[in-house]
Amino acid sequence: MLRYIGRRLLVAIPTLLLVITLAFFMMRAAPGGPFDADRKLAPEIERNVLARYGLDRPLGAQYLSYLAGVARGDLGPSLKYKDKSVLQILQENAPVSLKLGGLAIVLAAVMGVSLGVLAAARQNRGLDHLVTGAAVLGVCIPTFVTAPLLVLVFGARLGWLPSGGWNDGAWRNLVLPVIVLALPQVAVISRLTRAGMVEVLRANYIRTARAKGLPEHRVILGHALRAAILPLVSYLGPACAGLLTGSLVVERIFNLPGLGKFFVMSALQRDYTVVMGMVIVYAALILALNLLADLLHAALDPRVRLT
Repeated sequence: MLRYIGRRLLVAIPTLLLVITLAFFMMRAAPGGPFDADRKLAPEIERNVLARYGLDRPLGAQYLSYLAGVARGDLGPSLKYKDKSVLQILQENAPVSLKLGGLAIVLAAVMGVSLGVLAAARQNRGLDHLVTGAAVLGVCIPTFVTAPLLVLVFGARLGWLPSGGWNDGAWRNLVLPVIVLALPQVAVISRLTRAGMVEVLRANYIRTARAKGLPEHRVILGHALRAAILPLVSYLGPACAGLLTGSLVVERIFNLPGLGKFFVMSALQRDYTVVMGMVIVYAALILALNLLADLLHAALDPRVRLT
């Protein structure tokens, strides 16, 4: 297993390098620059500002300098936020997105797997149709529709929960954004779990377990579920990365200072270094979580051998 992890990490290095390269040159190819939105600077002042951040150098030299900084763990200074490095910005905003995303993925996994198992156990019955219909609805309705609706009902009309704000991560401020983030994932996870369970429940070893007189809950939870969630494990890697790095829509609607909101603001302001830092974090998360998903897949399925 250690050899397998070592090889995956070695493969991750050129993958991450490719992502950094594409993001770097795509950002530079976009029209405008980090100082275009500011008031017009005198030519000599503009030259000094560009020289301060190394933007007056040839593009190739900027790229090599940036790679050298990344290799040292230095993502550079922000071009728009004075006296702040990219690492400081990430450290300040990442806890918000990590807390929201972590709670959302836990809620989605628990609810989605539970609903999927119940639907498969009662295939083609009322509960199955209800869960399937709700899953389709959850996938079709985007978060920019569900978020304002929940804010309108539970925040403005009923006044049960705050309509926005972080408030140091108080639980009342977390309820609505976590639910909005989790709902689409609940729909997808429940459908994946149901499909896996329906297939596994037809397997010969499940018939054997039932023939031995095992209770139905032991057949489902002890034998079928482990094999049924294998496709789900592969899906959760990228899904977790997406939730943990924040959602622009949710963070904008609920006015949360997370990475998703910050990413788009920095992209619009052409804050190259901040955007690049967030791209690197997102890519590294996907690579790490995909590796974890493969390890979990091998742990759940004895037929898989990591070589």
